[in-house]
Amino acid sequence: MALEFCSVTKTFGGGASPAITAVEDVSFRIEEGEFVAVVGPSGCGKSTILNMTAGLYQPTSGKVFVSGEHVTKPNSHVGFMLQKDLLLPWRTIEKNVSFGLEARGVPRKECKEIAAKKLDECHLHGFGAYYPHQLSGGMRQRAALARTLAIEPDVILLDEPFSALDAQTKIIIQRNFGETIQEEGITTLLITHDLAEAVFMADRILVLSGRPGTVAEEIEVDLPDRGNPTARRQNPNAQNYINQLFDLLKLRDAEELE
Repeated sequence: MALEFCSVTKTFGGGASPAITAVEDVSFRIEEGEFVAVVGPSGCGKSTILNMTAGLYQPTSGKVFVSGEHVTKPNSHVGFMLQKDLLLPWRTIEKNVSFGLEARGVPRKECKEIAAKKLDECHLHGFGAYYPHQLSGGMRQRAALARTLAIEPDVILLDEPFSALDAQTKIIIQRNFGETIQEEGITTLLITHDLAEAVFMADRILVLSGRPGTVAEEIEVDLPDRGNPTARRQNPNAQNYINQLFDLLKLRDAEELE
């Protein structure tokens, strides 16, 4: 397994402040190369799951494994992407992509070669000498993906990476990400509030309950063209999965109350 949660519970606070259990008894497994999306109501612990995978939080009980190793500290096997690209404004795009490599002591020439290769893979050929402020939001997100891929992670964690983009750019970037991640064969865990995005991009979807979050349902997305969200978007069967998620999260009931 590339990623495994074994009966994981995470509680915050306690003592002088009331304890809050973010997730409770969460168990799931993700195979190497699989793309899994996590959806659920706000506050159900989706980001907590990412942070525990990255080793930024430790479980209160249970264990997390990445590439067979028990995660007990910040984890060099994972790459993390957030809503914001977090590119360093004083470094060129090439230097941003090579930042993690430099931190690991990779020789300068090799850093430059790897950065150029990853920029090509992310459709940013010729933009290495530019600075972040000279690129569009979508291009900056592709640069952030190139930076993540450069360190050759076993698992990529995506925390709402497309939510700040306009609708048209979002479709294009989803396609770029889908193609690149599939070609690289990297295990991916996506946190999203966008139910359609989960269906268009993932092999499998974990549906979390309200807080404390636990895995209420697992849905296998039996659609062709994984890695091509645009093609999936046009598949008439995709809407069935979106409707299923809508019902599981009781969004239809909420809509009727408005």
